[in-house]
Amino acid sequence: MSQRDYYDILGVSRNVSETELKKAYRQQALKYHPDKNPGDAEAEDKFKEASEAYDVLKDPEKRNIYDQFGREGLKGRGFSGPSGFEDIFSSFGDIFGDFFTGGQSRRSTGADLRLDLSITFQEAAFGVSKEIDITKHAPCTTCKGSGCKPGHSPKTCSTCRGTGQVVRSQGFFSVSSPCPDCHGQGQTITNPCTECHGEGRVLEKKKVAVNIPGGVDDGSRLRLRGEGESGPGGMPPGDLFVFVHVAAHEFFHREGNDIHCRLTISFSQAALGAEIEVQLLDKDQSRVISVPAGTQSGDTFRIAGAGIHNLRGHGRGDQIIHFTVETPRKLNKRQKELFKELAEIDGKHVKEPLKGFFQKLMH
Repeated sequence: MSQRDYYDILGVSRNVSETELKKAYRQQALKYHPDKNPGDAEAEDKFKEASEAYDVLKDPEKRNIYDQFGREGLKGRGFSGPSGFEDIFSSFGDIFGDFFTGGQSRRSTGADLRLDLSITFQEAAFGVSKEIDITKHAPCTTCKGSGCKPGHSPKTCSTCRGTGQVVRSQGFFSVSSPCPDCHGQGQTITNPCTECHGEGRVLEKKKVAVNIPGGVDDGSRLRLRGEGESGPGGMPPGDLFVFVHVAAHEFFHREGNDIHCRLTISFSQAALGAEIEVQLLDKDQSRVISVPAGTQSGDTFRIAGAGIHNLRGHGRGDQIIHFTVETPRKLNKRQKELFKELAEIDGKHVKEPLKGFFQKLMH
């Protein structure tokens, strides 16, 4: 099978939504389905290719790994893609189920939630705990998630006989899809709870603590298991994914675990050397560094262990200072004399001021 990019295979952009991803896969799967293309090996390969791409991109964790490391990253985590018709049709069954149930699909958990959280540069470097407000579906306290009035119980669905699935023949194979009557739950409610109207869950506002470890970078994603939507019918909740956005810093910028900054020094400090106080990333802290004599613009000075915390281990990166030697724009009379004297000692020609040149012409 080819090693084409999964997004190219499905003809979608890298920021495609879950809905558009499913739509794109459905079009590819129906077009190249073996039942529509009997004996066509090329169509079968394209069908397998599309199914493999969808299997990865529909899963947030696999998709995140693929976006960062490609197929090799997935292999390094024990995933090598669908290997046979059984795996392919397990993905295709989700899409097929949409035609028979109006888009309802069977899940083992409730829906996942996404939240975007902005933090400062220092908070990303050292870590921070944040309390956030979310609104989500939670189990109904009146019926304890059953969806039934107290004293009543759900009834076994007569259509699927409690399995939650119905089987339909599609050419030479069978496709299992969620039951259209119980929507995959295997049970029906005849006496719904008056609080949740039979859904088994209600909307609630909740405060959630988010512990952001030191070293996170802009775009990092944190997963809070069980903090997503509660599923209908007493299903366990999904997860909450927190996407971290790190604000830029006015003095530092980050490269890996190192931080970089610029420090402007004078001609005299660059030539003779100097002791200069430098701001550190740690709040309200600084350090005096020794600028070596003869420092040039573009030279650097490294402060070991003053950078970003290592997200996956111990230690910190470094702070790297980039020097800029500033040329003075205005000189007083004494400074001009000293620079001229220095130029004569060095044997360097300097340009006479224009004012003196015009004065000579007037004499």
